[in-house]
Amino acid sequence: MKPTEKASISRRQFLASTSALMAGAAIASPVWGMPAYIRNLGKPNSVFKGVQVGVITYSFRSMPSSAEELLRYCVEANVSAVELMGPAAEAFAGAPEAPARSGDEAADKAARAAFSRTLAEWRANVPMARFEQLRKLYKKAGVRIYGYKPSALGANNTDAEIDYAFRAAKALGANQANVEFPQDPAHTLRLGNLAARNKVYVGYHGHTQQTFDMWDGAIAQSPYNAINFDMGHYVAAGFEAIPFIEAKHPHIVSMHTKDRKSKANGGANLPWGEGDTPIANALRLMAERKYKFPATIELEYSIPEGSDAVKEVAKCVEFARKALGA
Repeated sequence: MKPTEKASISRRQFLASTSALMAGAAIASPVWGMPAYIRNLGKPNSVFKGVQVGVITYSFRSMPSSAEELLRYCVEANVSAVELMGPAAEAFAGAPEAPARSGDEAADKAARAAFSRTLAEWRANVPMARFEQLRKLYKKAGVRIYGYKPSALGANNTDAEIDYAFRAAKALGANQANVEFPQDPAHTLRLGNLAARNKVYVGYHGHTQQTFDMWDGAIAQSPYNAINFDMGHYVAAGFEAIPFIEAKHPHIVSMHTKDRKSKANGGANLPWGEGDTPIANALRLMAERKYKFPATIELEYSIPEGSDAVKEVAKCVEFARKALGA
């Protein structure tokens, strides 16, 4: 089924299938006792001691990923908040489909360039009604969209595309549109100005290039330039995550949470609790200090045989619940 066909599933059909899923879950033997979304009147709840645990939908990349399917995965994993990647939301809203590769390098390059222009035009003119509908669909199922990450915030994107990213984020109910940290300060200034126009934060995400002061220049440029911190990558780069969180928390809009070994120990991605990233301590700090940004599960370790991304995300949620004593 094409993404646009999947996007046509009605809210009634989806909620009916979700209800059937929950009914089946109530009968099946759960791994950790009765699932929290059964206890909470059929809706997920991943707020523990005031800390919102969420997930980036990139975590489900190994599975079919329409907007409706992603919502079902969140409900199954007991996740009540999400950072939504762009493709699923744009397919739901009727975006043009990317051309299939033909194997002819020159033809494929020309087709991609033409598609980029078509997509930019669509983004500049798309009404926000379908994004608002998607927000309502998620909200009805008990899942809040707090972040949006489309491929529309790069240096090669038009101002109209960037403006679209912030408008769509707002229509989805998000307070942030996130992007990989740009190297060019002129681009963070451009993004910060367009973010301020829409009163939506742009959260800059980092990998192992993260340092304690990496975001300082961008933050000085605009009050809407902010941090989408990745504590796992920060530890793998050789730094201590807790001091960073304590110092920079006013500018953190969300925190990608994964367990990696330190740089000295090789930096491997591992199941939560097996690496060097102080996930439990960071969650407790957030609860004690009442930090309001979400801790976003980003599943990057290898999925064990016999498991899947939904089951592994559910394990991360349960790790967080136990760490917070909820």
